[in-house]
Amino acid sequence: MVSFSNLDYIIIFLFFSIVVFLGFIPKLKKGSGADSYLLSNRNVGLFLFVLTNVATWYGGILGVGEFTFHYGLLSWVTQGLPYYIFAILFAFLFAGKIRKASLFTIPDKLEEVYGRKVGLLSSLLVFILVSPAPYLLMIASLLNLIFGIDILLSLFIGVFVSSVYLFRGGYKANILTDAFQFFVMFIGFIAIVFVASTTLGGFEFLELNLPESHLTVSGGASPIFMLVWFLIALWTFADPGFHQRCYSARSENVAKYGIVISVFFWMLFDFLTTTTGLYARALIPNIENAVLSFPLLAESILGSGLKGLFYAALFATILSTLNSFLFLSATTFGRDFVFKFKKEVNDSNLIKYTRIGIVVSAIISIVLAYQFSSVVEIWYTIGSVIIPGVVLLIISAYIEKLRISNKYALIESLLAISSSLLWLFLRPYFVNNIFLSEIEPMIVGMFVAVVVHTLGIIKKK
Repeated sequence: MVSFSNLDYIIIFLFFSIVVFLGFIPKLKKGSGADSYLLSNRNVGLFLFVLTNVATWYGGILGVGEFTFHYGLLSWVTQGLPYYIFAILFAFLFAGKIRKASLFTIPDKLEEVYGRKVGLLSSLLVFILVSPAPYLLMIASLLNLIFGIDILLSLFIGVFVSSVYLFRGGYKANILTDAFQFFVMFIGFIAIVFVASTTLGGFEFLELNLPESHLTVSGGASPIFMLVWFLIALWTFADPGFHQRCYSARSENVAKYGIVISVFFWMLFDFLTTTTGLYARALIPNIENAVLSFPLLAESILGSGLKGLFYAALFATILSTLNSFLFLSATTFGRDFVFKFKKEVNDSNLIKYTRIGIVVSAIISIVLAYQFSSVVEIWYTIGSVIIPGVVLLIISAYIEKLRISNKYALIESLLAISSSLLWLFLRPYFVNNIFLSEIEPMIVGMFVAVVVHTLGIIKKK
């Protein structure tokens, strides 16, 4: 447990209270349809679009601290730069088309282009991809650290705080809570960077106390390691949250320029988080568990009140992603499973099944988070296996020249997933082979996906 003053505890409780209060403000009007509950009537303006888009993108904040602690500026090169590039490409190539399509989910589009089998398979993949489990585990870990609450009970508290208002307000509640958490995120990290730079010193302090590699863009990592993280950033194209927000935008321009503006805020927040991580490594170089580098830095340099504010920022960064992924997962359950298997489902029933999906997703997330001890392990496993099976199909669904036949699309998805999963299990047996041990499962899966997709294009022509 960390040492908190009464003021720190008050700030944390106040933060959670405001989140829940704001979440209960939106109310679904009687007779409202699925557009209202799932996408806020597809009328989200630029201001709220940017706030929720920025806040939702940063759920893995403790992982960013861990990465920066170990690799320094490489954290920005791998966790920031490629995502800016792919987000800008997404904005200009896909955002407007997605809004114009006026669908609900990624599987909706894939079924429209590649048929029912691919649509149903992608529903399962997206449901796994948007699992809130990693973020629930981080929330529970922080609650355990601060209050000493049992991890299982912390998981249930995390689920309650992130979902209770979604039943009532749906996506509108999601947006309103994210907007508040956007400001808490920035205020908390601005505070800790300001205190660190004024009490410890500026760049000179970092230069004197960091390993030389931490201030280089490569961080001493191999080119293959950097390449893998650039490939992982392809997640941007397959991110159901991006698609959801584009579907909910008031216009095509809101979707496009909302993402572009978001990139500038991501750059600012990445500067704050990377700087915080560098100060943690410089001041406390012997941390046993680097995941706790941000909390331990706060413990070392922040006084009463500011410490509570910074922890509120950590909670806001994670919770804004947790509630969004929980709602995305529930939408996938209601829209892409139940809706497509039942012959007659009206808007009222779709809302009901989405609410059931919140409960189902919450239970699955608690089980997964309780079984895994590492957030990075959950990300690595899900990303490596699932992304290769969907990313090229999503891109080609919106670019007609890259489309392939329904048969090849199904084969591509199944083979890419299978090859990634197979290599995930086989790779440990080649630990003594310098070349094979460097090949990540995602590289194998993406290679198979590219080969099959290329053959599919050739065959179609």
